[in-house]
Formats: sequence, C-alpha cells, structure tokens
Amino acid sequence: MIELAGIIILGIIAQWVAWRFKLPAILPLILIGLLVGPIATLYTEDGQKLIEPIWNGEKGLFPGEGLYYFVSLAISVILFEGGLTLKRSEISNVGPVITKLITVGTMVTFFGAGIAAHFIFDLSWQMSFLFSALVIVTGPTVITPILRNIPLRKDLSAILKWEGILIDPIGALVAVLVFEFISVGEGQAYTKTALIEFGKILLFGCTFGFTFAHALAFAIKRNMIPHYLLNVVSLSVVLLVFVESDVFAHESGLLAVVVMGMVMGNMNLPNLKELLYFKESLSVLLISILFILLAANINISDMELIYNWNTAILFLVIVFLIRPIGVLLSTRGSGLKLNEKAFIGWVGPRGIVAAGIASLFGSKLMAKGEPGAEYITPLVFMIVLGTVLLNATTARLFAKWVGVFLERSEGILVIGASKVSRIIANYLKNNNRHVVVIDNNETNIEKCKKMGLDAIVANIYSDTLTDNIELNDVGYLMALTGNSEINKYAIDKFRKQFGENGSFRLVDTDEMNDPENNPAEGLFSHTDDFIKLTEVARKFPAIHEIDLNDQEHYEGLIEITKADDHIIPVFLKDPEGGLEIIPSFSKDFTDIGEGYKLVYLGKRFESAEKPAESEKTQKTEESQG
Repeated sequence: MIELAGIIILGIIAQWVAWRFKLPAILPLILIGLLVGPIATLYTEDGQKLIEPIWNGEKGLFPGEGLYYFVSLAISVILFEGGLTLKRSEISNVGPVITKLITVGTMVTFFGAGIAAHFIFDLSWQMSFLFSALVIVTGPTVITPILRNIPLRKDLSAILKWEGILIDPIGALVAVLVFEFISVGEGQAYTKTALIEFGKILLFGCTFGFTFAHALAFAIKRNMIPHYLLNVVSLSVVLLVFVESDVFAHESGLLAVVVMGMVMGNMNLPNLKELLYFKESLSVLLISILFILLAANINISDMELIYNWNTAILFLVIVFLIRPIGVLLSTRGSGLKLNEKAFIGWVGPRGIVAAGIASLFGSKLMAKGEPGAEYITPLVFMIVLGTVLLNATTARLFAKWVGVFLERSEGILVIGASKVSRIIANYLKNNNRHVVVIDNNETNIEKCKKMGLDAIVANIYSDTLTDNIELNDVGYLMALTGNSEINKYAIDKFRKQFGENGSFRLVDTDEMNDPENNPAEGLFSHTDDFIKLTEVARKFPAIHEIDLNDQEHYEGLIEITKADDHIIPVFLKDPEGGLEIIPSFSKDFTDIGEGYKLVYLGKRFESAEKPAESEKTQKTEESQG
C-alpha cells in the first residue's frame, strides 16, 4: 500500500516540478523512477529497490505478468488520446515542411537509426528496426515545455509543435507494426505463416478500431449515453476494443485503439473536446504512475549493458547526424533560412510514447527469448533521457547562437473577436504584424479565419493559452471585449507572458466619465469605450492613415477626434512602418515630424492641414463585402 501510494504522490510531485520549472514531465518522472528503483540498490541497507514493480516472492506490486498487463492497458489509453488529436485537415494544411518532416523525416530516422543500431550493437535487423521505430516519436509533451520560454518566429514554433503532435500516433503505429511483424513469427518473421498472421493483425486491428469508433460515435450523437457516464463509458469501450482485438489476433490491440482514436478524432462529435480533456487528465495520471514503474523496473544489469562507448556513438549518430539529415531533406525548397533549419535539426527530444512502448515491447520480446531484446528498453530510455536533457538545457542558448531567438516580441494578442477587433487585427496583419485573435465565440472566430487572421477559440480563464508555443513571439496585449471585467482580468493574467512590450485595454464607462482617474493601460482614448467603438465600426468600418507634418499637427488632429464622435485614433505609424498604440491620453508621443502617419478608425477627416490625397484607407475584407 505504501509503495502504491508513494508512486502516485511522487508522480504528481514530478508533474508539478515539471510545470514549475518548465521541463518535460518525463524527465523528473524517469529520474525519480531510477532513484527509487535500480539506483536505490546502491544506497539501501539490504540492497533492495525502494519500489519493486514485479513481485519477487518477498515484495513487489504486480505478480507474474501483471505489470505488463497494466502497462498495456495504460499505453492503449495514451495512444487512443494521441489518435484523437490527429486530424486529416491538419495534415493537409500544415504545409509542405511539416508534411515532409512526418514522412521523409520519419523514413530517414527509421532506416538511419536502424542501420546504426545494427552495426554499432550488432543487433538483428528486426531488433534494430524496432529500436528505430521507437525513436521516431517526438511528442508535444516534451516539445512544448522546452519551447515555451523561447521567443521564436511563429512559423518556426508551429513546425516543431505540429511535427510533435502528428508524429506521435504515426510513430506509435510504425512501432506497433514492426513489433507485431517480429512477434508473429516467433523468430521466423519472414515465413508465409508469419505474413498471414501479420495480415490478421492489420485486418482485426483496423476493423475493430474503425467499427467501434463509429459505434461509440453513434451512441454519443443519439444521446444514448448520459452525460455523466460519457467519459467512463468511452474509457471502458477503449479497453474493450484493446482486449477484444487482442483475443481475435494476438498483439493487435494497440493498433485497434490508435485507429479508433484517429477515426473518432476526425468525426464531428458534440462532446469531443470534453472527451479529450478527460483523456488528457487520465493520461497525466497514468503517465505519472507508468514511468516511475517502468524506470524502477530497470535493473543495474540493464544499465551496465549499455554503459559503453557504443551507446555514446549511437546517441551522437542519431542526434547529430540522422536528425539534421532528415530535417535538411524535409526542408529543401522551403522558405526557411539555414539557421532555422539548424534549430529544427537541433530540437528533437524523444517522448513519452517512445519510452512507454519500448518498455512494453522489450519485456514481451525478452519473455519470448528474442535475441537482442534486452537492449531495446535501456537503449530507448537512454535516447529519451539524453535528448530531453540536451534540448532542455541548450535549446535557448542554441536559438541565440544561430540567430533565431527573438530579442523583441512584436506579435500582438487581441482578446475579443468582435467587428472592431477584426477591423483592427486585419489592419495590423496588412502591416506585417503577427496578430492572433482569441475569443470563446466560435462564430466570430470563424469570421476572423475567413479574413485570413490567426484566430483561436479559447477561454481566458483556462490555462490553454499559456501552453501555446505559437504565441511565443507575442509581446503586445490588447483586450477589446465588451466586458470590462474580462478585459481587466486578461491584463492581470497575461501581462507578463504576452504583454512585455505593452498591455492595453478599453476603458469602461465609469472610467470614461472620470478622465482624471483613467488607467495607465487605457487603450486608444479616454473618451471611447466598447459601445462607441462598436457604433463607429458599424457606420464607418474602415481604418485610414493621414500624413503628419509635425508635433503640432498631430496634437491638432487629436483634438479634432475628441470633438468628433465618428473618428477614433488607434495607432501612430513611424517612417519605417513601425506602429505604436495610442494610449488613452494621447500626449505621450513627442518629436513627431515628416514621415509619421496618424492611423484612425471611422470616417475621413473633413478638415485637416493636409489635403485629402495624403490619406490612405485600409478596409477589411468584411467591410468590402
């Protein structure tokens, strides 16, 4: 009882440490597992592990093959959750670079690492390619914490993020297929019988996964499952599919749950997000228990097995040769610069799926007496720990060294996707600024996307935004919702992460009536709240630019805007095209001269010192339509 409770407590502590220090959770989990497992034999009085996963007659948690059954079921849930995240639309829209990384890059890693393992460790071709299939995966759970505190260009972050998300289930599927191809032959993997068995695995795995995915989706859509039972019923169906498929074709269960997850993930299910949240929470708990158990199950003899120069050579070949070659081939003809390709080639930490499946497959193949199977688990754990440690400690320094580190975050996060927000965001996009609009209103977000804007359905009260590495280049925050409390909350919560260069919000009605106490973060004007902005955008949905002569001209135009309810100043544009947000009190700018422009929302100036020809109008696609 103490051991079981200790694993859960240590696992959650490891997850908290990972969150607190922005580390991949797999790192503290495996280190804790090694400390209470094989390393504990070096410092305990009786030379025993503090946690013994397998019952050895005196102590242990799982009798016989109980540990492998638990690992199998846990991995099935984790792989199902990974399959849910794989969308066909994402694969078609991620761009040629990411598509090549998950195809060409995967093939380079699979064949390159397999050949390296065969010649360096003299493993059989079957074991070598099982190892290479396992080290294909670079999951989002290890990529995201590493990149979270590195300001990068949006496209660069997106490539690494989507490679990790998409390659997770793909790599798992390749590993499952290779393992099954080895296991069906009982040492004769290329016989006619083995090929027939392999075909049965593919048939039953795909059939069960596809059939049960549609059956569960049908039940969900027809409301045949009460809401409070939805998550647990889904979990039970996943376990049922895994077990039943395995009964009909041995070792086909993992393939079935991956297929089931992929099929359901591409359906229009009303409760898919809720199902994903539940599976993510369950995966966190399972991963916490699983990797402490798996690391603790490693013996000192396993660690001694790879304690040689061959291990270092294999690690160096995979990290410094195979990964860069795969990236270079995948990015040929792209718009990426050489330093950006170098950074992608450097960041390739292996993830949770690789370590979990390696332990399961290695143990099963060792039980069958497959030669070389004893190398699979320790070698994959070495690659996982080595790449995570390397990237977690050097990614930020390497980004600075190769010149992809953004010294100043110029991206803009706009909270609220109303018509006013869309007009302003579209102007910023047309002036070469990275703009991201967020809102929990899906209709407004769809309107943003139709205008070509980056837009995310998100709730600012959740933590999903803080984990989004595609927002790493955001340094300005603009809260433009019609709810003053939400605007204030957004400023308080995201000021440090997304507003390092400036955090602004609309003034509320009370503040507008009390200009002397206007907040420092007030946006655009102390006389314009959301209601007035909305009314101006309804009547005059366009943003204009007017050339400025000097400081006096600027201040004169500002006075005109205060007297005209249909003109609202928003930005000051310098001669180089840089934009500065105009705060509530517009007197913060000095030394304005030739080449500057005043950017404003609403109707054109009727009287100004400059002729009308000097004005430039930028309408949104929405207003033109």
